[in-house]
Amino acid sequence: MHPKVGVAIVLVKDGKILLGLRKSPHGNGTWSFPGGHLEMGEEPKDAAIRELKEETGIVINELIFSGLTNDVFPDGKHYITIFFIAKTKDEPQVAEPDKNVDWTWFDPGEFPTPLFLPVENLMKNNFIYANDELKDVLKI
Repeated sequence: MHPKVGVAIVLVKDGKILLGLRKSPHGNGTWSFPGGHLEMGEEPKDAAIRELKEETGIVINELIFSGLTNDVFPDGKHYITIFFIAKTKDEPQVAEPDKNVDWTWFDPGEFPTPLFLPVENLMKNNFIYANDELKDVLKI
């Protein structure tokens, strides 16, 4: 068995970050950024853009690589998660109600709990605060 690759987008609007309450069996009841699996032959950026549209209805064209995590879940699943960051002016829709209950904007540092393991691991690395270049670009 090999690790799988996940992608996620830290979506920013007016200085707030989008999180969704997961409903799918993988991470049920945790809060996560929009994202999903990298498909065979797909570029990570393309996967992130696709997943964002599928889950929220939001279409973006520009995003910035922002980090990755090595996530070993209690059930034995192992993921490498690639994170991107992007801005939007749009409001999300719950486009996949079987996967997410809700999308909500949160201030950085005031995220709800429990967080999905990849998000938790990204936050442990002080992602939002450590990356001054992204803070300047996104006005976080």
